[in-house]
Amino acid sequence: MRLLQRYIFFELLRLFVFIVSVLTLLLVFVGVFREATERGLGPAQIFQVLPYVAPSMLPFTIPATLLLTVCVVYGRVAGDQEVVATKAAGINVMVILNPALLLAAILTMLSFTLTNHVIPWASRNIESVIAEAGGRIFLDVLKSQHQITDPERGVSITVDDVVGTKLINPVFRKAMKNEVYIVQCQEASLDFDLTNQEVLVVFQKAKVQIPSRAETQFWTESFAHRFPLQKKKTKLQPRAMSIAEIKDQLIKQEGELEQLEFERDWVAATSIILGDFDRLSPDRFAPHRKAVKRQTNMQRKMKTEFHSRFAMAGSCFLFVLLGAPFAILQAKQQFLTNFIMCFIPILLIYYPVMFLMINLSKSGSVEPWWAMWIANILIAAIGCRYLYKVIQY
Repeated sequence: MRLLQRYIFFELLRLFVFIVSVLTLLLVFVGVFREATERGLGPAQIFQVLPYVAPSMLPFTIPATLLLTVCVVYGRVAGDQEVVATKAAGINVMVILNPALLLAAILTMLSFTLTNHVIPWASRNIESVIAEAGGRIFLDVLKSQHQITDPERGVSITVDDVVGTKLINPVFRKAMKNEVYIVQCQEASLDFDLTNQEVLVVFQKAKVQIPSRAETQFWTESFAHRFPLQKKKTKLQPRAMSIAEIKDQLIKQEGELEQLEFERDWVAATSIILGDFDRLSPDRFAPHRKAVKRQTNMQRKMKTEFHSRFAMAGSCFLFVLLGAPFAILQAKQQFLTNFIMCFIPILLIYYPVMFLMINLSKSGSVEPWWAMWIANILIAAIGCRYLYKVIQY
């Protein structure tokens, strides 16, 4: 790059790094304390989650920070009449804009990499930290209160003491199918499976009682049983999946939908052939309709996430295309005024249209492969209009 381009590029880079660091740091603390409040994390778990929350915030802070950066730099450059001097020297104004477009292209690729690889990795690590915290909280409560009761799952545990992950003289009660199973043993060890969010209980010298059957059975050898660590195992959300995983899930869902349709057609055909028309009642196909609706909704969410990642990453380039020419036309060093005036079309056009298209795509009203780009096209049209004025005048 030439001297002038290097000067502008490093001015943009220096200011962008400073602003995005401050803004991301503030948002990270907000995000961490929200997670801590919702999940009941302690101070140790908060510090463990901190490095994984930052990547989740960057795709949202990068576009707005880049817009503010180009408004500051190009507003100052234009206010100092450097653009006029450049044109008077016979240099095309695009020479001045190229550093911002180059930085926008770099950040576009970085933003896509974050959403495609870093954020799924961070989401899995956050879940692991939360699951590990849940295991520690489970042991701490059992050690202090000597009892844990979960009425929803019909499980209660009573112990004399807890040493590490070993339970001394535990008594387990489990309600299953209108019956209560009572397990007494001298010792039980716990092994937390963070991947599946389960706890493996290994019983030693256990005695099982079933009061409703008036039967008692004894085991001299150890046996194991798994309990879920959470009340409801959270499903992997599309945002926490990479593009490759989303493609695999779409193929899997397509196969499941075809299988459901085949089963429906098979039941209908056999019912007609055998003359069993009662099987064609709407109630008979109600579970099938629910399964198809569930798979279809998930498929729409996957497709929307797939296309929205490319569109959202491209917003970095479009914000520069809008902000830099606008700041040059204003020719003022009041960067905050430039930023606010430039951010108004984004607040009124880009984000409302983008969120509207996302909701419509998830509901199946529009196809996400083109709907996700409508907001980008509108901002690109406004930016090209400003760019034309800058080049012409």
